[in-house]
Amino acid sequence: MQRRTFISATAATAALVASPMLKAQTLPSGPVRIIVGFPPGGGTDALARVVGQKLSTMWNTSVVIENKGGAAGVIAADYVAKQPADGNTLLMAHINSHALAPALGLKLGYNPERDYVPISMVGVTPNMLICNADQPAKTVKDLVALCKAKPGQISFASAGGGSAQHFALEMFKLQAKIFALHIPYRGSGPALVDLIGGQVNYCFETMTSATPHVKSGKAIALAQTRLKRAKGHPNVPTMAESGFPGFEATVWYGLMGPSKMPHAMVQRMNEDVNKVLAMPDVQEKMDQYGAEDGGGSIEKFATFIKAEQKKWVQVAEQAKVKVDA
Repeated sequence: MQRRTFISATAATAALVASPMLKAQTLPSGPVRIIVGFPPGGGTDALARVVGQKLSTMWNTSVVIENKGGAAGVIAADYVAKQPADGNTLLMAHINSHALAPALGLKLGYNPERDYVPISMVGVTPNMLICNADQPAKTVKDLVALCKAKPGQISFASAGGGSAQHFALEMFKLQAKIFALHIPYRGSGPALVDLIGGQVNYCFETMTSATPHVKSGKAIALAQTRLKRAKGHPNVPTMAESGFPGFEATVWYGLMGPSKMPHAMVQRMNEDVNKVLAMPDVQEKMDQYGAEDGGGSIEKFATFIKAEQKKWVQVAEQAKVKVDA
């Protein structure tokens, strides 16, 4: 009886000692990089920094945001797909690289389903139709009239050809039956600089990156592109409320890693991202940026991605969206 008790006690002690070690093994060794496919100043960058800062504290290791802009996020996605599956390099995945680029039939150096493991949804945001304070049309109705009066003369910036902003513009052009000039940039940051400076007239921009400029008065919000108004902008009408029923063109962000990452590590990261997103100060920032519906299971995120891929294939065909490969 005493021997059994001794064995049980020894096993229990070993389990207590091993538990922190097993927990530690579910996290990467050394610093973690979160790769963002756009320059600093855009929505993807902003949300990556909010989440990365909290994970750095939680994991007691350096979590660095590394910007690899270009090709509307495709360059960053391609880079991460080729990294070791040790968890040290993650991707702040974006609708562009994992739904829109495939929908356009572009030749990609990665397979958006095979080469990644979903970790957690971070947020879904509307785009926001904005202009600088000097533009004459400050409602959707007036903008449509302006574009029809000056076909091909009203310019719209985007974060790049084939980006979510570009898709939103093409949907708008199709439904409004207007001809407008598309000006692609290498990310939201430079597009917003030129919009505020008056080099371009309007743009559909992620609410995440547009919000600071709208709050400061440097940009005017005409509409937002989810079917419901975002909590952070209750006074900005939706496109549906502005005469375009069913108009919904969102942007989503989620954390992914290279395929073949250990399942225990992916699960641990999912749980920790959910904890981060539940923090009151993080929720406040997410609401401010219009990023909602973040968190949830790995399976939920994977199912969402598949639905988005199917949806945007249909939109690309209907709107005849084309960009150079």
